[in-house]
Amino acid sequence: MILPTINGSILNRSVLVLNTNYAPMDICTAKRAICLFYNEKVDILESYQEAVHSPSVTLSLPSIVKLKDFVRHHHMDVVLSRKNLMIRDKHQCQYCFVKKGPLTLDHVLPKDRGGLDSWENLVTACQQCNRKKGNRTPEEAKMPLKRIPKKPNKIHYFQQFIQEKQTSWRPYLFMESF
Repeated sequence: MILPTINGSILNRSVLVLNTNYAPMDICTAKRAICLFYNEKVDILESYQEAVHSPSVTLSLPSIVKLKDFVRHHHMDVVLSRKNLMIRDKHQCQYCFVKKGPLTLDHVLPKDRGGLDSWENLVTACQQCNRKKGNRTPEEAKMPLKRIPKKPNKIHYFQQFIQEKQTSWRPYLFMESF
């Protein structure tokens, strides 16, 4: 998964990838989508207002692409990673909702008490809250979680990428009708 507009380059803008049946499959960079287009692997369904130029070609920057050949892709799991946990928790501490400063990952049930590295047991926490909670459960530390941690599915994960420039994605992610 790619975060929207990494390093400011429009070639790193997020592009929604759909299967031939219009099911959302992935998010890639515009650079990758352009390569897929020129290799005749995808059709461009929607584009951003910006365009990319070479000496001989101008192409509207893809926003949504659809694969030309169906890909059997049944798993809707989001990989457990620090980056994906931060995205799920909206880059804010799950104890105090602060967004500033470096965030850490906290085990709701500490590891030495049997806590696992799982979607349901990991949350983002600011350093102050993580130190305050220490090796205790939220109840023992009297620090209730603002949101219960859950495993996201890909559709909910993709919906978090929608910003002002991705409004055309909404129908494909079941957020409004066509």
